[in-house]
Amino acid sequence: MLNLKDKQKGILLAFIGVLCITPDSLSVRLVNVNSWDLVFYRGLIPFVCLLFLLLAVYRKNFIQICLAVGFAGILNAVLVALGNITFIASLENTNVANTLIMISLAPFMAAIMSSIFLKEHPNSRTWITMSLCFCFVLFIFYDSYETDKLVGDLFGIMTAILIGASAVVIRYGKVVNFLPSLLLAKFFTMLFAIFFVNSLVLAQSDILLVIIMGVFFIFLPLSLLTLAPRYIAAHEVELFFVLETALGPIWVWFFIHEQPSFKTIIGGMAIVLIIFVYTLMELKNSGTE
Repeated sequence: MLNLKDKQKGILLAFIGVLCITPDSLSVRLVNVNSWDLVFYRGLIPFVCLLFLLLAVYRKNFIQICLAVGFAGILNAVLVALGNITFIASLENTNVANTLIMISLAPFMAAIMSSIFLKEHPNSRTWITMSLCFCFVLFIFYDSYETDKLVGDLFGIMTAILIGASAVVIRYGKVVNFLPSLLLAKFFTMLFAIFFVNSLVLAQSDILLVIIMGVFFIFLPLSLLTLAPRYIAAHEVELFFVLETALGPIWVWFFIHEQPSFKTIIGGMAIVLIIFVYTLMELKNSGTE
């Protein structure tokens, strides 16, 4: 990746990856597909994309690369597959706002697990940034948060834990190429979902949206986010997920004209600004190291 230092590579991969994933909640709202059917296709399409990518890149070494992921790769695959399922389960049992609030806890989960298992402790700037972002998340959804969505909220918390744990595992095995692990994760997702699907036949109006979702909102960003922890700490990767909380309602506003509240606009702008300043400072500092 040009002449970038590791820290710069990781930050850019995480930043671009999360920007690509921000319309995902909107696409789930737009598509008219049963939950388990959707989980299956959210496994199938990225699986096919990853399979072609890895076969094209590694060719004769494809099997060897897949076997090299080891225990860490298998564990990460299980965590990602479970996260795929809990994310959809959360959206189906609560509103988007609640789900995104819960997922914004991912950097805190990753920071705690990184400190315990990897002895990688966030610096003061990272703690301040995470805390400021979470305060603005609460500010955005203080009035709109619905407290009667407990099941969906619990699935959202589980998703945040699984996202954080996945980044920690990838960071732990950073010398290993984890893209084959992501391929395995999508296979596990399909394998689990196939027992619960109602029908694999998609309406014509949903086919294009499901493909766009699978390629641009899942395959591309997850590939970038799988590579990012090789270069920066897990909690630093997950910090960028707060952008989804800020930008998710904006996508909904733009495409299906659900007017965001004044708090959403102000809080979202503040979060984007905080992440932008943090990114610039980290890139500048890493460039002088």
